[in-house]
Amino acid sequence: MRKTRRRLEKGNVVWGTTSTRGRRTRAGRRRQRDVLCDVMLSASQCDTWLTLDELAMLTHYPPASISAQLRHLRKQEFGGYEVEKRQRLSGRVLHGEDFGTVWEYRLQRGVPKAAPRRPRHSTQRGARAAVSMAA
Repeated sequence: MRKTRRRLEKGNVVWGTTSTRGRRTRAGRRRQRDVLCDVMLSASQCDTWLTLDELAMLTHYPPASISAQLRHLRKQEFGGYEVEKRQRLSGRVLHGEDFGTVWEYRLQRGVPKAAPRRPRHSTQRGARAAVSMAA
């Protein structure tokens, strides 16, 4: 088979910029994490909590995938959002969710946390040397 495919280099790839954070995949579609983030932030502006099933109906993504993306949104590299979780009260249970514990989620912008400072190697060596001399 001849290699006739054109290789895409980073400079040749056109990235879309219409999402709120300007992130798109190479195919021009928005990332699932960005779609979920936008839906959750819009819901939090209305003081609304959403279950995984409700998010699945709104975004057309599977609940397990949504749960994984919520975990990613907690990470600093993906925004460091605060994902709050609480048990839905039984009086507010919707159809199809009438068994077991149903959790609902809300997303809020997190306070940026400073990365923990690591001690310098030279300081550690000096402290080890002082301990060795004292012994």
